[in-house]
Amino acid sequence: MQPIFRIALLFVFVLLAGCGPVPEGSLALPPVPETSELLQSAALGPGDVVEVRVYQEKELSGLYRLSNQGTFNFPLVGEVPAEGRSAPQLAAYLTDRLKEDYLRNPQVSVFVKEHNSKKVFVLGEVKKPGTFPYVDHMSVVQAITLAGGFKPLAAKGRLVLTRVVDGAEQKFIVPFDRISLGLEPNVTLRPGDIVFVPESWL
Repeated sequence: MQPIFRIALLFVFVLLAGCGPVPEGSLALPPVPETSELLQSAALGPGDVVEVRVYQEKELSGLYRLSNQGTFNFPLVGEVPAEGRSAPQLAAYLTDRLKEDYLRNPQVSVFVKEHNSKKVFVLGEVKKPGTFPYVDHMSVVQAITLAGGFKPLAAKGRLVLTRVVDGAEQKFIVPFDRISLGLEPNVTLRPGDIVFVPESWL
């Protein structure tokens, strides 16, 4: 075996033998949508803050915080059951309600400004992507299980974990395939973590 090849092989072994998620930069990250885009598809919960914009209706536009019951009061409509809906679903709901009696052709947009309820997000190549309540010591394996497991084309070895650390957003590669084989320790999640499963490059 050539010395250069031995050195390269040793480097790969050391890289794969590390514990826990691999920091961004150690390996090239697969394509991941912007965090704001991912959160738009996540279900809302108590304490979350949304911005509602109604085209040419400034008095209806503004910021709204979901109550402990997962609702908020909206002008003309009244109490809005927002919990469990994504931003696009909430926009569709408000559009239908405003169209019923108040506006002829309302154009409503909803943007998630704060996610304050304790939850984790599992998105991408899983069978049931969505938002799941966070429980103490929740692991990435539990999160993937709640999301129904992987789709056939999921890149199981290159999950991307997005986490806010000291106020800064960081991304980590999670080698789920090695975790499932007992070759890596399981990764414990934190409230607000986003687990994105990319499509396999093959």
